[in-house]
Amino acid sequence: MWFLGMDVGTGGTRAVVVDSTGKLISGASSEHAPFRAEHPGWAEQDPEDWWRAAQAAIRGALAAAPEPRQPIAALALTGQMHGAVMLDENGAVLRPSPIWCDTRTQPECDWLTEHIGYERLIELTCNPALPNFTLTKLLWVKTHQPEIFAKIRHVMCPKDYVRYRLTGEFAIDVQEASGTLLLDVTHRRWSREVAEAAGISQSWLPRVFESPEICARISESGAAAAGLKAGTPVAAGAGDQGAGAVGMGILQPGSVSATIGTSGVVFAATAEPTKDPKGRLHTFCHAVPGIWHVMGVTQSAGLSLRWLRDTFFAGQNYDVLSEAAAKISAGSEGLAWAPYLLGERTPHLDPEVRAAFTGIGMQHTSAHFVRSVLEGVAYSLQDTFTLFAELGIPVNGIRLGGGGARGALWRRIQAGIYGHAVEILTAEEGGAFGCALMAGVGAGHWTSLDAACSQAIEVAQRIEPGAADIAAYKAGHASWRKIYPALRALR
Repeated sequence: MWFLGMDVGTGGTRAVVVDSTGKLISGASSEHAPFRAEHPGWAEQDPEDWWRAAQAAIRGALAAAPEPRQPIAALALTGQMHGAVMLDENGAVLRPSPIWCDTRTQPECDWLTEHIGYERLIELTCNPALPNFTLTKLLWVKTHQPEIFAKIRHVMCPKDYVRYRLTGEFAIDVQEASGTLLLDVTHRRWSREVAEAAGISQSWLPRVFESPEICARISESGAAAAGLKAGTPVAAGAGDQGAGAVGMGILQPGSVSATIGTSGVVFAATAEPTKDPKGRLHTFCHAVPGIWHVMGVTQSAGLSLRWLRDTFFAGQNYDVLSEAAAKISAGSEGLAWAPYLLGERTPHLDPEVRAAFTGIGMQHTSAHFVRSVLEGVAYSLQDTFTLFAELGIPVNGIRLGGGGARGALWRRIQAGIYGHAVEILTAEEGGAFGCALMAGVGAGHWTSLDAACSQAIEVAQRIEPGAADIAAYKAGHASWRKIYPALRALR
């Protein structure tokens, strides 16, 4: 039997098919239209475009599978978190969806914090009010578009809208729901107190499931649209970070991933919800039943390297840049990069701070600038590991993902800065792969996500940090941490 996983991302949707051993069989992607930004800080997408891309990705993955083809026994979805899809009583989309990077809602965050209380909000949801979260977007519509707010009958996140189109069911998983600011994360259920305080009807909120649970089945219309069989079971899935963690085998307390994509995320599984009183970390339900996770985010991780290349090294590829940077000593001879192109989340929660190079001297070459960007991003992610130590969160092993796992230099830099051995997987297919494994658990093929990952995930390389690198980067990080207070003082 085969299982299908799908990732409704920001730039596109990807679907993958895996077999009963967890081996990747096929995959296909379909791009989304660029998100709209009518005003600074706005970012909106059309849910209908996600549905179009989902149909194309599913059909493409099925067509790319080799003969003899087997039926899809179950599927699950992941996708970009924090978006707000608003439907009327007939299930029609009321307006374009503000997505995760829409930051217009600081006034709504301030109102929630004042109305509920900072400490009480963390007690109820394990998180402070941030512009990224779904609830703040609903409150913006309530204030600025009351005629639309009055018509809302259903609220969901992006991938859950696609599942609605496939199945006709309103559902969400606990991991995705954790990013709405409406979930009682500790008890894995909607928070009546937060919903009532915000003026959100609980009847609008979909039923909550654990990630591997079967929550719906493909409808006749969904089957016709996507090329699937009606009645195929659909597991609840997870948000992109939870599903990606499953795809990397980050399931039990002590397991940690550091993933560098456009943003950077350090993700740790925990046995219980760990509440940071200062709200510097996100605390969510994990996609693994009975497990939670904490997560620190660097806004401009891989984006920093892309910005540097596009701005100063147009036409050069990353391998050439990294080859030159590898010849520079650890610490970049005092040149440092603060990767705050889009502000920063962890640990500063500061959307206004901006990036900077510091310590520039006559000795610095273009290769120093490249290496300092790689190091600056890893220093920023190390801030999350520092918080883990402060809050007693165990780190028994670190797996690298995303673009930061593909280059030998960035791997070595991360090992040295984190002060831990890091592992690289044989194949990393991300959240869509993790969802395919969830589908297999939901269908009863594997008894648990641990069993699925034990069979499907293989470590390709383990990189131990060098003693000299650890020493250089310990001093380097202590110096680097002085940059943010200086930048803040400049405002």
